[in-house]
Amino acid sequence: MKNRKSVSSIIWRTIKKKSFLSAGIVFAVVASVVTALLPPLILGKVIDMITAGQEPAFILILSYFGLTALTGFSESFREGLLTVFGQKITHALRSSLMDKYTHLTADSLTGQEPGAVVSRFVGDVDVVEKLFTSGIISMFADAFRIISILVVIWVKNRGLAIVLAVILPFLFWFTRRVQKSMLAAKVENRRAVGRASGCVPETLHNIRTIHCLQKEKYMTERYDRYIGESYRAVERSNFCDAIYSPVILILNAVVVAVVMLLSASGNAQVLMLFGMSAGTAVAVINYISQIFGPVESLGMEIQTIQSAIAGVHRINEFLGLEEKEEVTGRQEALKQSQAAVREEDAEQDEIIAEFQHVTFGYREQDILQDFSFQIRKGEQITLAGRTGAGKSTIFKLLLGLYEPKKGSVLINGRRAGTVGEKEKRKLFGYVEQTFHQVPGTVRDQITLFDPAITPEMAEEAARLAGLHETVMALEKGYDMPCMDGIFSEGQWQLLSIARAVAAGPKILLLDEITANLDAQTEKEVLRALQRAADGRTVISISHRINARTGRVITVRML
Repeated sequence: MKNRKSVSSIIWRTIKKKSFLSAGIVFAVVASVVTALLPPLILGKVIDMITAGQEPAFILILSYFGLTALTGFSESFREGLLTVFGQKITHALRSSLMDKYTHLTADSLTGQEPGAVVSRFVGDVDVVEKLFTSGIISMFADAFRIISILVVIWVKNRGLAIVLAVILPFLFWFTRRVQKSMLAAKVENRRAVGRASGCVPETLHNIRTIHCLQKEKYMTERYDRYIGESYRAVERSNFCDAIYSPVILILNAVVVAVVMLLSASGNAQVLMLFGMSAGTAVAVINYISQIFGPVESLGMEIQTIQSAIAGVHRINEFLGLEEKEEVTGRQEALKQSQAAVREEDAEQDEIIAEFQHVTFGYREQDILQDFSFQIRKGEQITLAGRTGAGKSTIFKLLLGLYEPKKGSVLINGRRAGTVGEKEKRKLFGYVEQTFHQVPGTVRDQITLFDPAITPEMAEEAARLAGLHETVMALEKGYDMPCMDGIFSEGQWQLLSIARAVAAGPKILLLDEITANLDAQTEKEVLRALQRAADGRTVISISHRINARTGRVITVRML
């Protein structure tokens, strides 16, 4: 089934779902920019009134302090809303990733490195969150602030607006150069620290060889070289950080000085561009100090967006993986009806599973080639063969986890891959070599949180496996939280049998379940299996000759 989810669709759905939060962010951004523009204008008017010998109105002074406070409140409100919105985006992305992960085909799952999957859930999602908390929205706010300040300055002093329009591109270029240099230095520092950190355990692991070959000096020099690379990278980063602030402060002072000198000149043509009152001068100086901060922030925000885009591509790549086939609505009803007819036919001729000229392999290497056999209802089958011949692969094909390259795998006359998840639990019971716990109680280990399996069914399954008395001897019985140490190795395997038969499956798949057990424990488990296998079709994998029962099918290596 083709997956239509993408990062953009998930984000857009979150925006629509949290419409009040989204509207609040837009309002907070506009409010923070507008309220930051007004106080310098009011201050300039107050100063002009004082220099003209007029007493400023109290409402102007109150408005100045009120708007200044409101600016700070708007900034805090915006940051708070962005943080909440970022968390909503993170929750939506991780939920979608987990939903996708649980619906992937076995082929897609085996092609994923565990570390790469974890990095998508953690690192990539965090980067995408920053796209909103300190990326696009912050960049829009800073750009809006710069443009609005330039517009106000153009109205108040066109000469200064022209000077700033000339200087700002250079300032932005300088900011990006410094930021890129600092980033490169920090990356190099992390690499050097990683090499130095890896050198220590490597030295300890090979200390005898180092002593025998008298390589102590070499290892010391190599460690010192890594530490030296780290120090030099830190020095470059500190140098860039140290020069940036003074350059900005000097540039700010130079711009103010030049404008003040030009505004004080007696040249009429110059005064047409730079002439202004004392109040306007104060307002202009205030605006100049405000415009440099957003320019610096823009550089970091562009860098954040670039990093986030890479994260978006990686998440979209994962969301585009192939999912397991699902059937819903009329199609499901039709397929169930057809399945019922086929199942009746299958019961009549007693063929419950069939491999028809199956060829299958992982990547380019085939494991099975033109492989065919039938399993009849109630039959006991043992799959034999060398390790790697494909015995466990046959189980995975029966369970519909993989699709064969050629041929068909049929369950009750229909393709194994079309069997639904709920139906599959009633059709198959799977017992592996080792028991895999899930968080929860002993009862949860048996039911796997399936509401269709009642507590009575779980207890009956435990009785069938011969584990009921052991469970009841626990402090809380079936409600005992499951943890390592409450059962022996054999009892864990009995619990695995109880889990497999709890839903009343028609077919039991047994994968070398006694391989890790001693002789006495093996006998107990085999007795439990005899009870569980009564009236069911059993397909088992076994290397032990004495453990093979029923018809033996040999799977040969290619």
